[in-house]
Amino acid sequence: MTTQDNLLSLHFFLPELIIIGTILVVIIADLILKRQHSNRTAYIAFAGTVGAFIALLLEQVAPRALFFQTIAVDPFGTFFKVIFLIAILFVIAISFKTNELNNYRFGEYYSLILIMLLGMFLMASSIDLIMIYLSLELVSITSYILAGYQKNRARSNEAALKYVIYGGVSTGIMLYGFSILFGLTGTTKIAEIHQVLLASNYSPLTLVVAILFILAGFGYKIASVPFHFWSPDVYEGAPTPITALLSVAPKAAGFAVLIRFFNVTLVGSTTPNMGQWFALGSLPWPQILAAISAMTMFLGNLVAIRQDNIKRMLAYSSIAHAGYILMGAVVLNQQGLFAMMYYLFVYLFMNLGAFLVVIIISNTYGTENIEEYRGLGFKVPYLGVIMTIFMFALTGLPPTGGFVAKFYLFSALINAGSQFYWLAVVGIINSVISFYYYARIVKMMFLQDAPEGLEVKKGHPWMTTVLTLLVIPTLLLGVYWESIATFAQNSLKFF
Repeated sequence: MTTQDNLLSLHFFLPELIIIGTILVVIIADLILKRQHSNRTAYIAFAGTVGAFIALLLEQVAPRALFFQTIAVDPFGTFFKVIFLIAILFVIAISFKTNELNNYRFGEYYSLILIMLLGMFLMASSIDLIMIYLSLELVSITSYILAGYQKNRARSNEAALKYVIYGGVSTGIMLYGFSILFGLTGTTKIAEIHQVLLASNYSPLTLVVAILFILAGFGYKIASVPFHFWSPDVYEGAPTPITALLSVAPKAAGFAVLIRFFNVTLVGSTTPNMGQWFALGSLPWPQILAAISAMTMFLGNLVAIRQDNIKRMLAYSSIAHAGYILMGAVVLNQQGLFAMMYYLFVYLFMNLGAFLVVIIISNTYGTENIEEYRGLGFKVPYLGVIMTIFMFALTGLPPTGGFVAKFYLFSALINAGSQFYWLAVVGIINSVISFYYYARIVKMMFLQDAPEGLEVKKGHPWMTTVLTLLVIPTLLLGVYWESIATFAQNSLKFF
């Protein structure tokens, strides 16, 4: 590709260019606006994100590579970019009225969120090892800063420090795996790596070590066992809108880069986008991923039972959901990948909704303790009913979108053969376990008496509106899911 061709790539890079432009405008506006008016940068950030969304939806191009074969424009990347944009739009809307960000400048906050969005866009599209690393680091570094954004709170500082330490170690391990893979193949392009591995003799042990190291980096981003240690403390200490964002968007970005890497680089065929693919190497990769998935589900759900802080409980719940999603990667076929993508789309709404309820209760009643949710379901019925819907959706009960999402995952396992039946059973057992701690919140809100003298306070209409916009798709995707399922199915096309 020539320099001229590289400049022509900008034409297909419009959504990312809009995000970059919005970041610059937000930073400049924050410098101009007085401190008490810095929250107005939220409007700029929101408008820029909507603009990028429109540009993405209008982008109708055949799959192609951009910028010296480092970035791909394809339906697979577009699907995940839609998830990122929806998540960012809701987080900006939530952040606008949260009390946790009072006395902090908003311009820096929203610019960092948009920088994270840019990094996630690049993660979903990266087809080069160097670009994968750079985009992952862009997301990670902004995540570290946002996790510790409340610099006057010791809990937030602790969260950021732990996040940096765990992130630095896991990223270093991943980068070492990349260097080994480059040494084996002599290229950083994942498609070329695939061709070299098919055509040449390589050391199976060396390849296995490289892939395991790379899996460590991806595992950290999706918070799977044994790379989950950062998650509970970071989720508890970060501002709740950022906790909600970290539980959805960067996790989806981690799965996007994991799927693309495995589905392009480590297949035993000349056609990456095939109906059935098998990882190269001497290790039984499906069994390894199945073990990681099972351990992630069990650890997340069993430890969540013992949590009293609802943000920590949802953190361990998020770990468990990473285990559920990994079940789709275990079967190593198109149906499994479709189930993963559909689950991530539905998970976006139900998890953001649960965190928004936490924010509203924290803003209104000043608590994150589950025991102090007593009687809120009767005192504030609308909030209690909606929280119940989100808890049932996260459990996977009908008629919510969570039920359909888990149905697709279990169907992919069962259709893949009897060797995966045990993992489906493990998934069902963990869904039952998760119902215990999700139902505990419902019990506290509806089956426990409220403390005497509890004053019922009216929530902000803006938050109520955003909450309604989250609960509608959570329910709608439980009865009408065909359009999103078709979108996910049609997105299984890689460059």
